[in-house]
Amino acid sequence: MLDADLEAAFDRLSHDHILQSLGSFPARGLVRRWLKAGVIEDGRFTSTGEGAPQGGVISPALMNVALHGMEQAAGVRYWETSGGLRATPDSPVLVRYADDVLALCHSREQAENIQQRLANWLEPRGLVFNQAKTRITHLDQGVDFLGFEIRRFRGKLLTKPSKDALRRIRKRLSQEVTALRGANADAVIAKLNPIIKGWAAYYRIGVSKRAFGALDAHLWRLVYKWAKISHPNKPKRWIIARYFGMFNTARRDKWVFGSQETGFYLRKFAWTKIVRHRMVAGRASPDDPALTDYWTERRRRTRIPVDAATWRLLRQQNGRCPLCRGLLLHADHEPQSPTEWQQWLTATRTAIRKQAITSAVDLGNPDEHAATRLIHAHCRRRLGDGTNPAFPHGLEPSGLA
Repeated sequence: MLDADLEAAFDRLSHDHILQSLGSFPARGLVRRWLKAGVIEDGRFTSTGEGAPQGGVISPALMNVALHGMEQAAGVRYWETSGGLRATPDSPVLVRYADDVLALCHSREQAENIQQRLANWLEPRGLVFNQAKTRITHLDQGVDFLGFEIRRFRGKLLTKPSKDALRRIRKRLSQEVTALRGANADAVIAKLNPIIKGWAAYYRIGVSKRAFGALDAHLWRLVYKWAKISHPNKPKRWIIARYFGMFNTARRDKWVFGSQETGFYLRKFAWTKIVRHRMVAGRASPDDPALTDYWTERRRRTRIPVDAATWRLLRQQNGRCPLCRGLLLHADHEPQSPTEWQQWLTATRTAIRKQAITSAVDLGNPDEHAATRLIHAHCRRRLGDGTNPAFPHGLEPSGLA
């Protein structure tokens, strides 16, 4: 494997090459002004003779423009099969995310050849490899890529959460629980649950079951220590009876951390189901308008990490609110990091509510036909204000759920 990193990629992008690649693109003049606009940081202006601001909204798109064609430059070749395009048997496979590049090759000689070819290809783009971070390694030794360890174990290729990723999440959980000493159980649960759900959602596509179990054990030790520090004069049995029990009735687990007063409980990493990543067909791009149906169907079939009841309602409602008929979830692409998953899941929980809905034709006996539906939070607020929105298809609210 060629594990490559581009040195200061965003700072060195060649403006001339990007504009030349855009050709007669209608917004070429606007892109040129973006590139030449400069940067103001801490009240100081810095001109941008080359490169693009790494935190800029348009910078990732400009990077994709500059690095378009890297697969062909590396010698990746495809052939047409009944299942779509596949790499030929002697072809390398190249994966790129922003300025991180991974090329899987058949031999060290092929990897060295690809490294030299890509170095020559990157030169007119103003880019070079970071020699300190670029290396060629064997698949049995493995490599870390985007938080995953890609390695062959006993002849079988596995993609697992990397050791660095596990170290970071353990450290973060420890810091959060330590900072919450003196708070109540509800505060601990409210702080940790989004972190747990976001991290597990990102790593659920890998071989993560053992890692999830290890993190659950680490988290149990943290909250048990938190409970002992919160009640230093209480015996162990009292602490266990107060903070641990079968709070999640859907699971026969008596060691779930929770609050006896509110019933809130701490999630476990292992409750997130493993969902294997489905490969994208050939060179299918989300930016290709001809493939809109393909990407819509792909997103529809993707199992988002919500509880079973919410997932069932989303599918029954075709992802739409029965009151305003608008989409309940807006996700043009999946979140790309544990932090993005955490933010997306938190926003989703805030934006969606459950509401008992009754068909208008059955208002004479609403208890017979009332059914729980997912609606927008703003639609529910309008119900509470008495300013009911229009109810299409003969639907009426039957009381807040």
